[in-house]
Amino acid sequence: MQLLNSRIRIGTRSMTKTGDYDIRLWPASHLAWEPKGSASRQIAVLMSGGVDSSVTASLLKEAGWEVLGVTMKIPISCDTGIRSCCGTGAAVVCRELAIPHYFVDVTRAFQQLIVENFRQVYSKGHTPNPCADCNTFLKFSLVWDFIERQFGASFLATGHYAKVSELKGRYRLGMAEYKPKDQSYFLYGILKGRLPKFVLPLGDMAKEQVRAKAVALGLSVADKPESMELCFAGEGDYRVALSAEQASREGDITNMRGEVIGRHKGIANYTLGQRRGIGYAGGQPLYVGRIDAANNTIALGTRDEVCCASISASDLNVLIPEEFIQGAQPRAKIRSYGQANPCTITKLTADAVTVEFDTPQFAPSPGQKLLLYNAEDNIVAGGTISITSNA
Repeated sequence: MQLLNSRIRIGTRSMTKTGDYDIRLWPASHLAWEPKGSASRQIAVLMSGGVDSSVTASLLKEAGWEVLGVTMKIPISCDTGIRSCCGTGAAVVCRELAIPHYFVDVTRAFQQLIVENFRQVYSKGHTPNPCADCNTFLKFSLVWDFIERQFGASFLATGHYAKVSELKGRYRLGMAEYKPKDQSYFLYGILKGRLPKFVLPLGDMAKEQVRAKAVALGLSVADKPESMELCFAGEGDYRVALSAEQASREGDITNMRGEVIGRHKGIANYTLGQRRGIGYAGGQPLYVGRIDAANNTIALGTRDEVCCASISASDLNVLIPEEFIQGAQPRAKIRSYGQANPCTITKLTADAVTVEFDTPQFAPSPGQKLLLYNAEDNIVAGGTISITSNA
């Protein structure tokens, strides 16, 4: 990721940071923002209406910050009945905590930068990560800038489980203390210069502690279930965000040697590593190992056939430049869950990296993110997976 001449570059996509996306501020939900203290103790909390961001706001208020709740209003692609209007609960929680709350309407930016990109990436047979892209190109860029301009609050907090640490003036973004809930994978795209004003109060807490805190506070969201699916698909099946053509154009299923063995229902319905719901029984466990958008085919293989050791990524964001060197041996993640595994940086170019894992990784997916971590669990760099190889 590069920030050049006040433009954000996203692979082949780019945009001007101001004026292009009609970001709008709605009137205060109840209390208006009228800070009284030092700007160094004023902070905006991005709130979704869930328990994590709600407890984040409460912890910051208890710590003496002047807290402003902000909720992004985004487009919902369907009405599944599972999720109501984005962040409605956040306004309620802010009323309970007696802090100001505002909606920031990012409908146009979200539709163009996140939803449309999601569709395009799937149509290429890749697997997008809209949550990471939303953090990178909306929350930590356009929205943060907008909040600073509108409210004068330069500090930003979220309810993610990750940590920002500081040693001798150097700031690092790293894994949460509670590894099963770590969400640093989704945050890697934040610009290095933003880290001194990025606050993550839940980095040392387990989910159980956060829920217990919400219960003790009597928050209305204390028992609210976690969001597990795409927010813009109404918390339903992601396929509702795809066009009919993307989701339903049938084609051939092949084995990894290219021999036709069946028919698929549309490449957008499959992801690399998928085993269930393929519609083909091969007598042994088979996984989607290749998606060819040009020829509208998917290929199935055994677990060994779909594992890769060499993985390349582009559109990089580097947070620790001095550790991002050829020959370095960080640990890397290729998906949000699971542990980071040992690898070696074998190639570096201006905006791409190739790593060789000590052990082949199961079904790395172009479009997902490759994150490199150092021995202290801090993010060295991250980017979008572009090429994988068994070689």
